[in-house]
Amino acid sequence: MVQEHGRIRTVLVLGAPGSGKGTQGRVLGAVPGFFHLACGDVFRSLDTASELGSTFLQYSSQGKLVPDQFTIQLWLDHIRGREQTGDFKPDEEILVLDGIPRNRAQAEIMSDYIDVICLVFLEAKNQDQLVERLRRRALHENRLDDANESVIRQRLLEYESQTAPLLDYYASDVISRVDAGKRPIDVLRDVVESVQKAVPAG
Repeated sequence: MVQEHGRIRTVLVLGAPGSGKGTQGRVLGAVPGFFHLACGDVFRSLDTASELGSTFLQYSSQGKLVPDQFTIQLWLDHIRGREQTGDFKPDEEILVLDGIPRNRAQAEIMSDYIDVICLVFLEAKNQDQLVERLRRRALHENRLDDANESVIRQRLLEYESQTAPLLDYYASDVISRVDAGKRPIDVLRDVVESVQKAVPAG
């Protein structure tokens, strides 16, 4: 099932939970010519009383990743819906993704739909800093999946075992490493510079 207009030009924002993927993705998405989609936001918008919503809740409450087939289908349905409403114009805009793909299997499935022109890897070397960021976020945004420290630690373990190896899947020349431990404004500067290099002028 390849998109009629070909694969979508895409910037991936990759990093551990709490590394700032969503923040950086939202800022990029506010720039004309870019469209941001956070897979976590798509999941959290699900009705928990529905079959899809209860499946997500079952996994996320334990800090586990949602099964690949379910995740990709949900993402694809959402993207197609945003295209149909005119919110996302793939011929004119670059898609900015965070939170997906989360492992090699997802990346392989998605390769039919997206052309990754840049992968921004937010390197976070201090795990305690990530835990503290996630706990603060849980309080501010009422995100129950971030409130429990044992769930947070489980999410970080899942990331290390499944998501981090994606760096070996994508070509090294599209990967830009950014220190996520800096001040957010400095991280943003580094992210923008990385994306600028990948996007042709004009």
